[in-house]
This record gives sequence, C-alpha cells and structure tokens, in this order.
Amino acid sequence: MVHLKSIRLETAAGEPDRFPFNLPVVQKTKKLEFASPVTFFVGENAAGKSTLLEALAAGIGSVTVGGHDVTNDPTLEPARSLARCIRFAWTKKINRGFFLRAEDFFQFTRRLQTMKDEFRDLRRSYDQERDSYGLRLAKGMVAGQIAALTGRYGENLDANSHGESFFKLFQARLVPDGLYLLDEPETPFSPKRQMALLVLLHDMVQKNCQFIIATHSPILMAYPGACILNFDELPVRPTPYDQLEHVNLVRSFLNNPEKMLRMLLREPE
Repeated sequence: MVHLKSIRLETAAGEPDRFPFNLPVVQKTKKLEFASPVTFFVGENAAGKSTLLEALAAGIGSVTVGGHDVTNDPTLEPARSLARCIRFAWTKKINRGFFLRAEDFFQFTRRLQTMKDEFRDLRRSYDQERDSYGLRLAKGMVAGQIAALTGRYGENLDANSHGESFFKLFQARLVPDGLYLLDEPETPFSPKRQMALLVLLHDMVQKNCQFIIATHSPILMAYPGACILNFDELPVRPTPYDQLEHVNLVRSFLNNPEKMLRMLLREPE
C-alpha cells in the first residue's frame, strides 16, 4: 500500500544559501514520487538522503524512536525548516508508523531500561506498605506494565548484541497500515540479519505498510519491485538496481577481490 504518493519541494524565499536549502538535491529536485510500498534513498554521504528523510518525518509528524520528539529534537531544526517547504500528496493520510535513525536506538534502550527500573522500584516500595485492596490493584498494575515491556522487548535489550536488539525493536514496533521512515537501518546488521530484515519488510508490506529507507546496503536495495531514488543524479530520479554504483562496486569487489585490492593498494600485477 502506498500511503504517501509524492512530495513537492517548493522554493524557500530568501533561504538559498542556508542549510539545508543550499543542498543541491533541494535546489534541483522539485518532486519525488513513491511508486512502490518500499522506496530507497541511495547515494553517497552528504548527498542529502538523511536530511530529506528527516524533513519528511518532521512534515508528517512521525513518532520518533529515540530521545526527543520530532517537534523538539534540536538536531532536527534544519529538517523542520525544510519540511515547511514540502507539500505532501496522500492516497490516505495515516498516523501509524515511526521515524528511526540508527543512532537513536541507544537512547531508546536506555529509556526502556529506565522505565523498567522505575516500575521495579515502585513495586519494591509497595512491598513495604500495609496490604489493602487498593495496594493489590496498584501492585497488579505495576506487574502488568513490567510484563508488557518484557513481553514486547525482552528481558534486557542491552543483554543482546546490538543487531539482535535492533531486530527485536523492529519486530515489536512494526504494525499494519503504517508508514515507516528508516535512516540506514542496516548499520548494526550482519548480512544475514539484513536478509532477515528484507523478509520482515515483505511481511509488513503484505499488511499495507509503506517504507521509505535511506540506505547504503545493496542487500536491502534488492527488495523486489522497490522504487530506488538515486541522490547521486540530480534531479533525483529512479534508477534500476543493476545500474547503481553501490551495487556494481560491491559486485566487482566480490567477483575479484584480489584484483580490486591490488588496484586499491596499488600493488603490481
């Protein structure tokens, strides 16, 4: 399901020299269409992928998985400025979903552990009070909250590897009919985990979810039928998988690593 059909970038009066309005992608791209339930933003670092994704999150009002809300995160102030110049075209405006940057995951796990610790401290304080019907209700509420957090995210996300914890987060938080904006979700994942993420994306697409993902991963980019928007070409345009520099570079390396290493290290034949 394609909930968000397209966006149109309008010129910000008097702002052409200020970030993010000075980015070539902002100045030379007027419209982007999301023709598939899965869209990838690809390109080199500093091409503007993350900046535009953040602006989409700010303009949509996405829930964030991290420390700050999208409306008050100080690092997203440029994105909020750009969001005011974006016009959104919807098939169906929805509020389900979230925006996730890989670096925000650490803040999320710390916040989750703090919540569980606070509930456990509250439960211990109840154990020191005289028993009553109201106290039993309060204890039951606290125990239920702890059990709900544990059942959804596991006993301790910090006890798992970063990749395992990150994957558990996706499994717990993805729901049907959602719009998900993900910035380099492959960062903590092994190739095997990236393939597992592909399967999870496919399962959620069958449940009417839409994903817009900034990525460097040729594994994720291979999702069948994905719309791949190449930020290395301006204006940004769809590019077939086999024509992507990321894909061809990795393929060349894996097909003949010895030759590529000689070229990189400038060793003689």
